[in-house]
Amino acid sequence: MSGSFRAFAASVLLLLCTLPLLGQTDVHALAAKVDQRYDHLHSLEARFTETYTGAGISRTESGTLLLKKPGRMRWDYDQPRPKMFLTDGQMAWFYVPGESQARRTPVKQLDDLRSPLRYLLGKTKLEKELEGLSVASDEKPAFAGDVVLRGVPKGMGDRMEQTLVEVSPDGLITRIVVQEIDGSTTEFRFLQQKENVEIPDAQFRFVPPPGVEIVAGTEMLE
Repeated sequence: MSGSFRAFAASVLLLLCTLPLLGQTDVHALAAKVDQRYDHLHSLEARFTETYTGAGISRTESGTLLLKKPGRMRWDYDQPRPKMFLTDGQMAWFYVPGESQARRTPVKQLDDLRSPLRYLLGKTKLEKELEGLSVASDEKPAFAGDVVLRGVPKGMGDRMEQTLVEVSPDGLITRIVVQEIDGSTTEFRFLQQKENVEIPDAQFRFVPPPGVEIVAGTEMLE
């Protein structure tokens, strides 16, 4: 009997902990909470893991993410090998240390899985960036107490099946899952997030090493 009571008490405690977010299952309220959080964000530093599965392939990579308004991102991969993806607001750069070429493309032409994060870098709304936004009540969150939202990045319906955005009770994005029409899935998880930290502008400027050729290209880092 005592075991049953303890289980009941634990269930009640879990429910009480999640009530503040469950009470906002209206997608508009959830999106507004995320918008408010990121409207006041000037910069962000986090660790990330990126997991890709598809076509019989499975790989996990990790590194450090830097975001800074207006429109700047830097993804430094350190595991299993170094590589970099950077946007300075106008151009996007792809580079693998030691290679003889770096790829460059205008941000406006970039077709990239990281696009759901771009909205964080300007004054916009989550519901405008993700079409058909809804609460994905059938998806289990990776982190207790979070809620998962579902939508399709604007202008990418010909490539994306859906995008899942996991949101913490205080409106912080903790995970993004991109499911493509071809059946492949890419998941980003964000850990150790630090908001409004000092990040020098120089971190978002790419200076090619001596002898590295700049070529046009919109391909993802592989």
